[in-house]
Amino acid sequence: MNFPKAIHLKSTGNNIIDWGNIETPIGDQISKVSGYLLDKSSNHEMGYWQCSEGEWDCHVTKNEFCHFVEGECTYTSEDSSVINISPGSIAFFPKDWKGKCKVVKKIKKFYCIF
Repeated sequence: MNFPKAIHLKSTGNNIIDWGNIETPIGDQISKVSGYLLDKSSNHEMGYWQCSEGEWDCHVTKNEFCHFVEGECTYTSEDSSVINISPGSIAFFPKDWKGKCKVVKKIKKFYCIF
């Protein structure tokens, strides 16, 4: 029998992998991303993701559900709708969502892509 995994944010430090820089930065400050996978298959991916300050063009290629646990950022869609993120925020980005993300204070989130 498989039991669910419990993840504690304070115990994740040794598992975090450097995933490089954001590929589409706006301006001189280039955000760095890192994280780790909890589970991945052909139809979904779940994990932990963190990102340093900066701004970039964003294109979500699959449905994504996020629970932000630290930091502050703003997502602005192509139609100028604004989503303000703070600790405890939950967000859903539908496949093909496009806009900009501006991280004001390093963000940390758990996500599920499907």
